[in-house]
Amino acid sequence: MQSLISDNIVIIVIAVVIGLIVGWWAFRRGAGASQPGVPSASDTLAELPHEGHSLADEDAAAIADIAGEFLGVDVHAELPGASGPPDNLQMLKGVGAKLAARLNENGIIRFDQLASLTPAQAEALDTRIEPFQGRVARDRLVEQAAYLAKGDTAGFQATFGNLGKGEAID
Repeated sequence: MQSLISDNIVIIVIAVVIGLIVGWWAFRRGAGASQPGVPSASDTLAELPHEGHSLADEDAAAIADIAGEFLGVDVHAELPGASGPPDNLQMLKGVGAKLAARLNENGIIRFDQLASLTPAQAEALDTRIEPFQGRVARDRLVEQAAYLAKGDTAGFQATFGNLGKGEAID
């Protein structure tokens, strides 16, 4: 038995180290839910960060970071920030109080923010506004917002008809 252990000591040490790492990782993930500031299983998807939910997501995010640096592309482009008081998003056709609230929860509070979204950003936003997925493209919200961001209500009405339920632009 002694010779078996001494002949395979390297394999045994590697197996013990791997076991410790896997155990530490598994217990850290389980215990993380009870720590303040760490999302628990009861948190909603909208409250969680948009990457890193699982080991596969973490790997994908790391690969995207490296590829982005190598290609010189910003793989984590943020949605445009607000540069003024909030607009009444319900003026957009197809946007009611609930969809406006979901847009607000995702940081969209102004027409100019919607108007400046790239197609990739609009698609990313569209996936995060459940149960209204598909509405950004179907209702052409980016195009509608472009008219209202410029204050072009005549152009908006010529293309989309009357404004939504919101108040008129000053």
